[in-house]
Amino acid sequence: MKGYWIATYTEIKDPERLKKYAEKTKEAVDKFSGKILARSANNKANEGTEKVRIALAEFADVETAIKCYDSVEYVEARTHLKDNVIREHMIFEGM
Repeated sequence: MKGYWIATYTEIKDPERLKKYAEKTKEAVDKFSGKILARSANNKANEGTEKVRIALAEFADVETAIKCYDSVEYVEARTHLKDNVIREHMIFEGM
């Protein structure tokens, strides 16, 4: 079954640093044959808290999604998030 990442952001301090994160993240996701399915600041919270950004990526399976998250490339990408964003990130299995 497919594996997915979903990240929801409640605060972004420096959008330029987030762009650097996004560039590095794409490199990591590509290395693990993943695909960024959606990324947008245009969203509406019907229930729960408003988010300033949401991102969704797909991988062959959960194990690959975890390997990508733990990879050297993605660890480097996340340095651009430090002291810059408040977010939640989850890895889950699709149907």
